[in-house]
Amino acid sequence: MIPIDRNRHPIDDASYRGDCRATLAVDGALVLEGFFTAEAIARVVADSAPREAEAFYAGSTHNVYLTPSDPELADDHPFNRQVASSKGLLADDQVPTDSPLRTVYDDPGFRDFLCAVLGIDAIHPYADDLSSINVHFASAGRELGWHFDNSSFAVTMLLQAPEAGGRFEYVPAARDSAAGDSAAGDRGYEVVDAVLDGTHPVETLEFAPGALVLFRGRDALHRVTPTEGSVTRLLVVFAFNDQPGIGLSDSALQTFYGRTS
Repeated sequence: MIPIDRNRHPIDDASYRGDCRATLAVDGALVLEGFFTAEAIARVVADSAPREAEAFYAGSTHNVYLTPSDPELADDHPFNRQVASSKGLLADDQVPTDSPLRTVYDDPGFRDFLCAVLGIDAIHPYADDLSSINVHFASAGRELGWHFDNSSFAVTMLLQAPEAGGRFEYVPAARDSAAGDSAAGDRGYEVVDAVLDGTHPVETLEFAPGALVLFRGRDALHRVTPTEGSVTRLLVVFAFNDQPGIGLSDSALQTFYGRTS
């Protein structure tokens, strides 16, 4: 099975790559509708949906920076305010070896395309056994709380849309992580407070199952709203690093997957 619709998305074409890179540079997000064929999406959903009970669900809250709280700051300080993330996931070692997801993830042409669009020299899988490909489950009431990404880019694809809810909301340029810890406002505390209070305008990124989404979330605050209805939202994350040999720490693996191997 060839998962990518290369007629619609000629990922080897230099002009197509240039257009994608320009869109990502301007918008901070790139949505490539119909990137996966309908056949490939149906296969992945058929492989994944029945395994929802196997997904690991972390039971803790977190701040938007995905770091431990600072005991020297008040509980209601923007750095310490807690949000809930309740989605579940299947880890890389639970993805079948013959899955279309793995076919694409391991494809050198796909990796070259991502490098060209992202403007980097190379990308590498995670060095641990769990983090490279993850399938996320969000049944009714489950959500992904507001946060900034630690990595400079994210590559995801919606597999199954819910009946309602499950909207991807974001606030572009909510902080400037390149400014350094000494720069005033580099953590975007004022914006974080307003977003968590529900008083700051947010944007919504729309996409359908089969769309590949590249998103720069290090400085864009973002979340996925709670799923509504009986259909579980399914999403795959293709996780890469721009340096080789990088894996999550044992503590991070335990937090995200409930195990270290």
